[in-house]
Amino acid sequence: MKLKYVQPKKLKVLMAIFYGVGLWGIVFGLWLGQFSTSSEASMNYFMIVILGTINLLLGGLMSYLFLTQEHKVDPRKDSKYKRKK
Repeated sequence: MKLKYVQPKKLKVLMAIFYGVGLWGIVFGLWLGQFSTSSEASMNYFMIVILGTINLLLGGLMSYLFLTQEHKVDPRKDSKYKRKK
């Protein structure tokens, strides 16, 4: 599967956001899920944990893209090949 090239700085920011929010969601959902007594509230915290896990998986996808993509340099855009006016 061929994906569009994404700037490494953007990928690093996306990785940090996905990993941070994913870890926060898992910890928050598990910690507050201990104190809930009703089944409806515990289901809400379970969904927070599931969404946190999805965020971790998206962070893994961004990490994979960051580590595997290649930057292709276009020789026509190189400064030494520009036309003289």
